[in-house]
Amino acid sequence: MGTKTVDETGAETGAETTTDEEKTGTTDLTKTDEATKTEADVDTDADDLGEELEAVEAVEAEGPTGVGQGAGAVVSAALGVVSLTGGWVSTVAAARETLIGQLGTSSTASVATQVKEVYGDAWETTAMWGGIFALVALLVGAAVLVRPAFGTPGKPQAVWIKSVAWGGVSLGVIGLLLAVLKYTDVLLGLPSAS
Repeated sequence: MGTKTVDETGAETGAETTTDEEKTGTTDLTKTDEATKTEADVDTDADDLGEELEAVEAVEAEGPTGVGQGAGAVVSAALGVVSLTGGWVSTVAAARETLIGQLGTSSTASVATQVKEVYGDAWETTAMWGGIFALVALLVGAAVLVRPAFGTPGKPQAVWIKSVAWGGVSLGVIGLLLAVLKYTDVLLGLPSAS
């Protein structure tokens, strides 16, 4: 005859009683495999992390990403646009020259002198600041275009960077030309006051 035992719930069990391990189908061997499996997973995760670090190092070894060159190209193009359209610096400088011209010119001065002092100097100041912005745009764009020649060899410069830099150089040349023509009164000279 088998022995009967009473479990915690009060139900009687016979000799065929099985343990919790036998019911779930796990044994000490299986538990050991699970522990080993977890350690293997950790090793695999560490290997994956090592591979990712190697991939990042390989990308860094390829050379610069071109972020600085892209930023320089965009700055060059923006400065070229400012050289053509004007900016607050040139507006403030022109207003200052107008004020200086009004303060420095007496009411008995000739009309030609008043026009030159009040308006002519302000226009020349605007042209000068436009020329400064154009020159800076030209220099920054040129620096971006020649940068790959002086850097470490790596991947070539992105096409969009070259395009935007050439745009900045072009706008700088046009702005510089217009500023020189305006400053010398070849383009939009002062009207004669006679």
